[in-house]
Amino acid sequence: MEAILLQILNGLDKGSAYALIALGLTLIFGTLGVVNFAHGALFMIGAFSAVTLSRLLSTSYTVIDESRTDFLGNPLKVEMPYLHDWFGPEFGQAIINWSVPLAILFSIPIMVAVGFAMERGLIKHFYKRPHADQILVTFGLAIVLQEIVKAVYGANPIPTPAPPAFSGSFDFGALIGFDPLQIMYPYWRLVYFAFAILIIGAVFAFLRFTTFGMVVRAGMADRETVGLLGIDIDKRFTIMFAIAAVVAGLAGVMYAPINSPNYHMGMDFLVLSFVVVVVGGMGSLSGAVLAGFLLGILESFASMAQVIEVVPGINQIIIYLVAILILLTRPRGLMGRKGVMEE
Repeated sequence: MEAILLQILNGLDKGSAYALIALGLTLIFGTLGVVNFAHGALFMIGAFSAVTLSRLLSTSYTVIDESRTDFLGNPLKVEMPYLHDWFGPEFGQAIINWSVPLAILFSIPIMVAVGFAMERGLIKHFYKRPHADQILVTFGLAIVLQEIVKAVYGANPIPTPAPPAFSGSFDFGALIGFDPLQIMYPYWRLVYFAFAILIIGAVFAFLRFTTFGMVVRAGMADRETVGLLGIDIDKRFTIMFAIAAVVAGLAGVMYAPINSPNYHMGMDFLVLSFVVVVVGGMGSLSGAVLAGFLLGILESFASMAQVIEVVPGINQIIIYLVAILILLTRPRGLMGRKGVMEE
């Protein structure tokens, strides 16, 4: 029971990242009809936004500390963060410690700008081109962004710790009433799952209950008719591209303490997220979310030592096997629209 519950938690953790990235991918495909292979790069940019803010908040200057000396008796030179001077040692350090949550606000304008630039500067020229052309050009853009990040931040992963308040582990067994079981799970992974549910709920509520969202959904169903009503649907779709970029960026920001940001993390998640989108159904938002969590849980169970002993390497291919089985029996995916991926 302990192993099963732990794998479910691990699966929900992985599934949260898959679902958030796949949700953004589906927003772009459903509105613009573009297969965006640069979406994983947006996830990476979000993670490095957290790294950037952490470095900015930790900016310091050198001071002489007369109370401390080296082995020769000389006063030590120490680095003093500017925030300690401006807000005091305690509050200044608290701001530094909470750099990752603060990066949520920091990253939003960055991701909006990147999304607008990507859509207006490149992707709009490929709306009517074949999907193969879209894949090639966006994959090339992803490589360019990846190499830029590598040149600026280096090739090594950059540890980005969670706030000290969430650095420990939570006894999940005691919470659900299984006192004999010690199911210790990191606080930040639970925070990430809750954050993913919040973002997913906000996106669905925005599309369902706002006038803007209703127009977008109408445009997704019949773009020409909405345009004939005098609505600038192209402008709204551009805004949706920026929103999708923000979703991917926020997923990256909050994932930074779980997996230290590195220049290839976007590519690592991109392929799996596209599999999630195809399994859920191209253009289906609810399908993308459902498939993200289901495949995350399956991958987690396939990673158990007992399973790997029976079928070595199954954890590396389980998602692709499931995708093959689903697409053989239901080409449109679990919740895809009729006619999509069935030609």
